[in-house]
Amino acid sequence: MELKGKKVLLVGLAKTGISTIKCLAKYGADITVNDIKTEDKLEEIISEIKDIDGIKYILGHHPEDISDIDMVVVSPGVPLDLPFIKKIINNNKELIGEVELAYRLSKKPYFVGITGTNGKTTTTSLTGEIFKKANKETYIVGNIGNPVIDAVQCANEKACFITELSSFQLESIVDFKPNVSAVLNITEDHMNRHHTMENYIDAKSRVFMNQDKTDFCVLNYDDEITRNLAEKCNANVVFFSRKEMLKKGVYLEEGNIIINIDKKINLMKVEELSLPGGHNLENCMAAIAMSYVSGIEISVIKEVLKTFKAVEHRLEFVKEINGIKYVNDSKGTNPDSTIKAVQAYENPIILIAGGYDKGSDYNELLEIAKKNVKTIVLMGETSDKIEKTAKNHGILDIHKVENMKEAVLTCSKLAKEGDVVLLSPACASWGMYNNFEERGKDFKDNVNNL
Repeated sequence: MELKGKKVLLVGLAKTGISTIKCLAKYGADITVNDIKTEDKLEEIISEIKDIDGIKYILGHHPEDISDIDMVVVSPGVPLDLPFIKKIINNNKELIGEVELAYRLSKKPYFVGITGTNGKTTTTSLTGEIFKKANKETYIVGNIGNPVIDAVQCANEKACFITELSSFQLESIVDFKPNVSAVLNITEDHMNRHHTMENYIDAKSRVFMNQDKTDFCVLNYDDEITRNLAEKCNANVVFFSRKEMLKKGVYLEEGNIIINIDKKINLMKVEELSLPGGHNLENCMAAIAMSYVSGIEISVIKEVLKTFKAVEHRLEFVKEINGIKYVNDSKGTNPDSTIKAVQAYENPIILIAGGYDKGSDYNELLEIAKKNVKTIVLMGETSDKIEKTAKNHGILDIHKVENMKEAVLTCSKLAKEGDVVLLSPACASWGMYNNFEERGKDFKDNVNNL
């Protein structure tokens, strides 16, 4: 891909934006940076690229004249239905995202692309560890927090990229073609961005849109939406299921995990997995399928599954105080994710929830939660919405707080021996925090200060 002298407009700063700018500068592109935020709000970010000469900035508003732009690179956080973005597309300007740019600049290493509403980070981390244990040059990248563009510049053609992909990132791919893709599940999320479930499903489906019969696509058979995606997938589809015995795929048989893709293999007992909960069993099955079709040895897969530790901010055990367990599930950013977290425990739960409103519906969560959630502590802009829905489902012990410190102190006073204090907000962190990691750290700091 030739970038020298090419006039590139980057829309949206932040982590991937900074990495993209550094890469574009290295290849000699003529860079213009645009962000709707004003310079004073971007001062810290801009300081990271102050040593790069020749960057032009359009801040606080979008550019009116795009006639001399050759290509646009858009950050994941920028909606593609903005009038400004539509104008770019209507003017036949090439528009791609950081993942697509990285793919074009790479030496075409082995790509694994993982998406889904929930479980992406755990599955990506687990699959990455399996590849590392197999002594492969492995980069765990993408939505997990490590920009793909940073890694492709130092990786060779034998490297393996285990890539977590959000629907936002997938919207702006064009040629990206993973050797193995996976769609773990699809439930309602990001409706404020995608507007309809059809749009959201279409965005997720883009992970396999360029695949062919030389590639593999791993799909969750138990999720009706992902199961039906097989009909429009051109890759070799491999299903996984924890509920059905499949003719072909990864499934359960009398408490054993079975791989039956080219031959039947009894891999291990479910109870040998290091990760708890039915949702993690699904994550493990997806990782098994992706690793197996990638040629990883059975002994390696098995060893990692027995020893892998939970990802930070995903059902992460923090501390036990006076017989009360404190668990950080800050990555529970939508109702379905929090359902899975609640179902992972049989003990009574005091749930800390609430945050930024993505337009989600909380009825199913609170109908399921009433079985073992005895108290809910709420914060953030969704507090009133969740409180009203909770009361409709018979959960009446509800406490509203202003911040995480107050939430943790309230829980510590209400909890009894044997209870689980679970931070699983069912909402994004924006408005109170920059990201779910910051929220989870705040929870852990306050728990450790009890």
